[in-house]
Amino acid sequence: MSILVNKHSKVIVQGFTGTEGTFHATQMIEYGTNLVGGVTPGKGGSTHLDKPVFNTVEEAVQKAGANVSIIFVPPAFAADAIMEAANAGIELVVCITEGIPVQDMVKAKNYLASTNTRLIGPNCPGVITAGECKVGIMPGFVFIPGRIGIVSKSGTLTYEAADQVAKAGLGVSTAVGIGGDPIIGTTTKEALELFMNDDATDAVVMIGEIGGGMEAEAARWYHDYAKASSGKAKPVVGFIAGQTAPPGRRMGHAGAIIGGAEDTAAAKMQIMTECGIHVVDSPADIGKTMAEVLKK
Repeated sequence: MSILVNKHSKVIVQGFTGTEGTFHATQMIEYGTNLVGGVTPGKGGSTHLDKPVFNTVEEAVQKAGANVSIIFVPPAFAADAIMEAANAGIELVVCITEGIPVQDMVKAKNYLASTNTRLIGPNCPGVITAGECKVGIMPGFVFIPGRIGIVSKSGTLTYEAADQVAKAGLGVSTAVGIGGDPIIGTTTKEALELFMNDDATDAVVMIGEIGGGMEAEAARWYHDYAKASSGKAKPVVGFIAGQTAPPGRRMGHAGAIIGGAEDTAAAKMQIMTECGIHVVDSPADIGKTMAEVLKK
């Protein structure tokens, strides 16, 4: 088991023949991902990287059985690409594109609400089930197979967490980079819930940042879940980036801006601690803290 993707996932790339699509598709294939083709309008019927190119996502679903799509298209067209994939029945859409207009994402998210498609991103590193399937831009070699799940707003900190976990003698089941935009498809709480129900995951690393209320929402859900399960919830190690960020200044991600009392790193860390999450002050402590928690 794993969450979201595995060795049986049939992956396509939207924006397949572009520079970014080509580079990362090559990396995904080399990792062992079951990439069954890609989509570039007007180039259907040709091949690229020895894989078929389709004009539409619907065609890729019908002819290649695709059920996962990763999007590498310019911001102006990304929301349409998300909706096209959902309309074609794709189960999981991973949107890497950064800088999609907020109004476009509002339309896309509203559209997704009427479908069975799950969106990861946008502006994210993607999803990887270690040793099986990479649907994203993360360096695959960092992710050693194991039983620790990772959910993170930050791409770089996703890789750091995976490295810390590996150095602690552990490994990763699945890592999910949810993205740092104001409007994203899958929240921290939703990813955490998937991990809690995953037989292949023993514990979770949860990485957040300043801005928004997703970390507080996830922490409170976890507290209620642990209480309902009589304390049998899987342990969670948490970290919040942006501890020195001044109020009102955006830090890196479009959604990383302190707007309310619970948006600060300190407030989030306090809420997480009160809800039973093992909070660390530095990402360098993630691995050793996880190892210590699992020994208890």
